[in-house]
Amino acid sequence: MPVAPLKQPPAADRVYAHVKQAVLDRRYEGGTLLTEGELADAVGVSRTPVREALLKLEVEGLIKLYPKKGALVLAVSAQEIHDVVETRLLVEEFAARKAVPASPQLIERLAELLAEQTAQVESGDLAGAAVSDRCFHAEIVRSAGNEILSRLYDQLRDRQLRMGVAVLQAHPDRTALTLAEHGEILEALRGANADDAVAVVRRHVTRIRNLARGEDR
Repeated sequence: MPVAPLKQPPAADRVYAHVKQAVLDRRYEGGTLLTEGELADAVGVSRTPVREALLKLEVEGLIKLYPKKGALVLAVSAQEIHDVVETRLLVEEFAARKAVPASPQLIERLAELLAEQTAQVESGDLAGAAVSDRCFHAEIVRSAGNEILSRLYDQLRDRQLRMGVAVLQAHPDRTALTLAEHGEILEALRGANADDAVAVVRRHVTRIRNLARGEDR
């Protein structure tokens, strides 16, 4: 029996995924002007689905549309950095405390993600390392068992990834410290020390905020 060919996603969805991923991993950096024509050529579609995808990305705050000119990729603002980090601290400090005592499954999963991120850093895959970084923290938040809190945290995902890639690319010398702090969080949870876990999370997230704002500390 012949195998049916795989059905491609709708054209607008393909454009959306292409542009969004490129913005998140900074192949399209803030300040880049994208035209409908070049995006249509890049994805292999007509201009109509490009317009549809760009409208969706504008709603998400990643781009700004200018009629007859194109789409401007928006840079991460100082206010956005502040808002994301403030929300992260509120959620992650609470989750770190509630994660104690941590289940063996959580400890095992965090160890896997830390090993994965370490390998990605060593191979130069900073975009992949940013994803693993975000997953590491998300696992702790999910372990708190609060579905509303998890959904709130998930709303930060795209902004976290974009900021994470930016920090890793701008400060590759600091990746070892990031991995070390993840290791400290893991050991605090493994040792059922809630105060230590919260303290490391606060120090870690605050340091990322400072680097994202261009403060070298």
